[in-house]
Amino acid sequence: MVAHFVRLKFDLLRNAARREPRHLIGVLLMLIYGLGAAWFVTVGLARLKDADPVFTGDVTVAAGTAILALFILVPLVFGVDDPLDPRQFSVFGLKPGQLAVGLGVASLVGIPAFVMTVVGLAQVVAWSAHPGASAVAMLCVPLIVATCVLCARITASLASLFLATRRERETSGLIVLLAFVVASPIAVVMLSAQWRPSAVAALGKVADVTAWTPLGAAWAAPGDAAVGNGGAAVGKLLIAVAFLAGLWLIWRLLVERMLNSPVRRQRVRPYLGMGWFRALPGTASGVIAARSLSYWGRDVRYRASFFILPFVPVVLIGVLAIAGVPLSDLVLLPVTILCFFLGWATVHNDVAYDNSALWLHVSANVSGTADRFGRTVPALALGALVIGFGSPLTAWLFGAPDALWTIAAVAACTLLVALGVSSVVSAWTPYPAPHPGDSAFAQPQSGGSRASTVQVMSILAIAVLAAPTVYLAVQSLSNGGDGQFLVVLLGFGSGLAVLTAGVLVGGAIFKRRAPELLAYTMRF
Repeated sequence: MVAHFVRLKFDLLRNAARREPRHLIGVLLMLIYGLGAAWFVTVGLARLKDADPVFTGDVTVAAGTAILALFILVPLVFGVDDPLDPRQFSVFGLKPGQLAVGLGVASLVGIPAFVMTVVGLAQVVAWSAHPGASAVAMLCVPLIVATCVLCARITASLASLFLATRRERETSGLIVLLAFVVASPIAVVMLSAQWRPSAVAALGKVADVTAWTPLGAAWAAPGDAAVGNGGAAVGKLLIAVAFLAGLWLIWRLLVERMLNSPVRRQRVRPYLGMGWFRALPGTASGVIAARSLSYWGRDVRYRASFFILPFVPVVLIGVLAIAGVPLSDLVLLPVTILCFFLGWATVHNDVAYDNSALWLHVSANVSGTADRFGRTVPALALGALVIGFGSPLTAWLFGAPDALWTIAAVAACTLLVALGVSSVVSAWTPYPAPHPGDSAFAQPQSGGSRASTVQVMSILAIAVLAAPTVYLAVQSLSNGGDGQFLVVLLGFGSGLAVLTAGVLVGGAIFKRRAPELLAYTMRF
């Protein structure tokens, strides 16, 4: 029975290589990423062979805990589609125990299991200078691999069982993604610490705690054997074995539950009334603005951006603070950063987000200028609120209330310039975006590097056009407020000029390329 499931998993992997080129590219990218991560961790662990055993233990425990946490969390972010879902076998009359064993063993065939096998053998190399520790490390390899793979299976199955609807999946994915975003400054700290004594001490405290938890026990046992603490090594091995046994019991019960549980369907939420279409004018720009506002409120692809947007300044400020930038200067950044991402991230590829709905604009012969301006209205409205509430707070935190208009001018210039550039870019060169109804993280595969090129070039264009205002603002704030009128005049004036030019030029491009844009959005 187990052999049938293993053979089925090999067939699935083989068939993945025979699918359309875009699917094959995705599989190859996954393999490259997995091998790259394995190589990075392997090299890092191998270099610890001659290091102090206490330090080696701290590093391996911290790394192992992080890896296992990823195996638990990543399935929540990247979806729950599983060709070996236990419910797929409910019609064959298999016993839950047989199915649990077959699917569990089949899970060991694949890229994640291969990567973890390589990493597990790398930690054996890290302890090769200590014979007793290397033997314990070898015993831990199957525990590490089985624990990681089984955790991923359980998490994916729980998500499939309890997060079956798209709204639930997206919510859980956003929460986990937020955790990664907030934790990124911690990663920066670790990378920039250069293993100073304080950093090593902090790492040791973390390892001491996680070593006695199921997350780090299997990684910590060799370290105790290396320093001659056999009792602690045995205790942690028992914790790792007990955790794996508990995971297996959960998996067995989960398979039984899934065999008797129908697939949940998303409940359709009724929408009554005209919404934004009643509130805004009945002009072409007003209708497009109402449609954009409706998308912003209902489409999970936009909600994902808005969910992460407030935390982007937190991450950037954390990184800059670690780099030594004074906090008194960093308080000037959040409003401008929010305005930049609000104007850029939500509009610069807006046409691609329409997908087949773009035919409404083409068939109605909508003015290109009306299309471009209507799409900027939601960002302008939300940006005005950010500037109106954020600028006074920033001026107060900065300790210079008279700098209010300078701060507002820089933020407004950034917002308007970003919207102007994005209005041209989205009509000129869209790139593949998640389809309506898909996960916000399901980026379609396409050849070339169009997305990264468009993003980099648009960001550079915004930076260049906003640079004069930023430079004058820095000079004004450094001189105690002198030249504030010039900053306000240049900031609002250049921002409005770029936005107007972007709407006009982008509108002309949209009108001329409307059939090509429709064909592109239908394809991608």
